[in-house]
Amino acid sequence: MLDINIIRNDIDKVKQAVINKNEKTNLDSLLELDSKRKSILIECDDLRNRRNVTSKKISELKSKKEDATNEIKEMKGVSDNIKQLEADIKTLSDDLDAILLRIPNIPAPDVPVGKDETSNAIVKECGERREFSFTPLPHWDIGKSLDILDFERGAKITGAGFTLYKGAGARLERALYNFMLDLHTEEHGYTEIFPPYLVNRSSMTGTGQLPKLKKICTESLKMICFLSLLLRSL
Repeated sequence: MLDINIIRNDIDKVKQAVINKNEKTNLDSLLELDSKRKSILIECDDLRNRRNVTSKKISELKSKKEDATNEIKEMKGVSDNIKQLEADIKTLSDDLDAILLRIPNIPAPDVPVGKDETSNAIVKECGERREFSFTPLPHWDIGKSLDILDFERGAKITGAGFTLYKGAGARLERALYNFMLDLHTEEHGYTEIFPPYLVNRSSMTGTGQLPKLKKICTESLKMICFLSLLLRSL
């Protein structure tokens, strides 16, 4: 989530970033909410200070056995106003966060602007391209013909763009995981972590999955629960 100060100080840059990433976010509405929230915060702080002063005055009057009825009545009114303002601040803060969570990060200046992956630019090529005496097949066709990739089942389980690894394909995937973990933990100083399979809402929000990908995450969770129940029944 972008720091609100970045948006306050360079709104044009953030607006252009939103356009470049083909997103739609009303930043002007966000700044209006932010301005309203700041003004209420100032008002609330002033009232808290007034409450502190009044509370001190009441204590002094009571210590002198003097009447503090008016001051007590005033403090009650101030406390009620503070309570209402705090509720307003909470509502505005929630509304601000809802917008901030949908604002994309600002791309690096050298990232090409485009509508999809076809606008990507080749940064570097290594080695020479192999020449074939035949037309080579893409990996998805090879995987399907070898019966190690199942795109249809993968799409049913998770959605378009995902695949199910089978047999040698699953073993190859597992071998790559082990190779990566062994290499980085034994030679590059990394520590291997085995986290829980499920995460809470706060973690998903912190990693940018929620709220934007809420529907996808919900469907994935349903499928995980379904598969868990299925495995238990076997």
